[in-house]
Amino acid sequence: MSLQQQQQQQQQQQQQQQHVILPQKPTMLTCLVNGRFFRHTNSSQDADFADLLIIDDDSGTINYVGSKEKRSTKDCTTKLDMNNQVVTPGFIDGHMHLLQTGESLNKLDISKRKSLQEIRTSISQYARENAHLKRILVKGWLQASTDGQALAKDLDDLDGQNNRPIYIGSEDSHSAWLNSAALEEIDAKHREDPPGGKIARDKCGNPTGLLSETAALGFLWPYLSKITSKEDRMRNIKDAFDAYIQSGYTGLVELATEPTTWESLLSFRAEQPGGRLPIDVAAHWLILPSNSTEEDVKNVDRAIELHRTHNINTSRDFRIAGIKVLLDGVVDSCTAAMQQPYSHNASLTGNLLWQPRQLMPVLQRASGAGLQIAMHAIGDKAIKLAIDSLESVGNATARHRIEHLEVCSPEDAKRLGPLGITASIQPAHLDPALMEQWDVFLGPERVQQVFPYSEMALAGAQLALGTDSPTAPLLPLPNLYVATTRRSARQPQRTDRTSAKYALGLAAALSGATYGSAYASFADGWTGSLAPGMAANLAVVNMNWNASELLQATVTQTWFQGKRIWSRD
Repeated sequence: MSLQQQQQQQQQQQQQQQHVILPQKPTMLTCLVNGRFFRHTNSSQDADFADLLIIDDDSGTINYVGSKEKRSTKDCTTKLDMNNQVVTPGFIDGHMHLLQTGESLNKLDISKRKSLQEIRTSISQYARENAHLKRILVKGWLQASTDGQALAKDLDDLDGQNNRPIYIGSEDSHSAWLNSAALEEIDAKHREDPPGGKIARDKCGNPTGLLSETAALGFLWPYLSKITSKEDRMRNIKDAFDAYIQSGYTGLVELATEPTTWESLLSFRAEQPGGRLPIDVAAHWLILPSNSTEEDVKNVDRAIELHRTHNINTSRDFRIAGIKVLLDGVVDSCTAAMQQPYSHNASLTGNLLWQPRQLMPVLQRASGAGLQIAMHAIGDKAIKLAIDSLESVGNATARHRIEHLEVCSPEDAKRLGPLGITASIQPAHLDPALMEQWDVFLGPERVQQVFPYSEMALAGAQLALGTDSPTAPLLPLPNLYVATTRRSARQPQRTDRTSAKYALGLAAALSGATYGSAYASFADGWTGSLAPGMAANLAVVNMNWNASELLQATVTQTWFQGKRIWSRD
């Protein structure tokens, strides 16, 4: 055979190989049968359940959800019996604090202590049992248990000769109570009050033990995180993720991200398989007021810079979604900004941490760069400022958010929907066990108008449910219980209800804790609902479909991207 003939033969063989049709790889399908598969609904609809869900194993997405009468399961590679359990989209905590949540899991909890003496006894015992700790870290202080007092001298004798720093966080994290050793460790005597915050002092200027608002939120908690060893920070983050996954969560919205939290999460992420977080996290960069507009805008620019490299398109599992701005404090400290004075003290109206002339450059810079704006607003004066400001900024498609909305006037509740503002709400905060002083602070008329969730929904606002962990437990089912019954999950024996007329239906509340929180973080394109093409992020719940029985319900499985990542069995 000539060289030319050999070349022609080789060419023919190559052409034949190119036209060979390789057999297609069979589609691997996992079929979940005998379940009640919850489909997203709005506030005016009852629950809608399918009885079959099929997962494409290769892509980790939903192939089919609907009636078993309309789709055969003969092509299923794996078939799993859900035992008539409710299967929902994976929960998304629409407002939480990840690093602080992990830290709180390793703190002494005094939330059930009702007096100064009970608090002292708990801390003294904890100190004796934990002699290896460098600091005594405590959570869950309810100001009412000490009549609002927070004095270092009441803590100074609790650790004997060790005299370690004692740091106590209030239930809402807006205040901190320190002993003298802790005040010395942070050099409180020579530290100036930050804008929007206060270090309580005596007549001689000596700190007495209480740090409030930005002195706690913007300085103390980040300071304690920063001086914690990297090893402990990595452990705290892992503990937080584990707790969330075991509770049925497949997504989180981190609402007070500052440099220590950001860098810690980047380090943790780098150590994970595939270089991604266990579940998705959307972060909001914390913007606290400074002494100049230039400094405020510079902080926004840092968020813009991070967003360029960490966004939905570049790193969906860990991204900067927007900024977080605190407009006021909290009712329990009488720092929530009110239009009318607090009922027990006519000289108190709370505090606005930002004035409009300071606030607008921050909001305009963020919105102009495509960042989402989230504003903490609890008192009606702060809520009105938040709505007015977002209306001025415009851009109803940006899904800007207001967090908490606790003492919201009926008029302002109706403004959210038409302006496209997301109502980011945390039902755990209206638990009657936490509301015992609100009658005193707000009076009998105002207290009946608080947490008007159903009013917001009826006016068209998208609700996004979160827990605000660690200021409240991260468990989703007790959160839904409070949202739907307005009764106490902390003290179930109680029969009182918080502004019961504003209760949500169970389907609406569950949609808010799944689809709503996905929508609020621009994740609704891939998660938050059970539909073909969506990620198979699922929570399996053993429950009766009855709001009054939610405290008896349990999460039994968590699925992320088509894989079961946790099971109670």
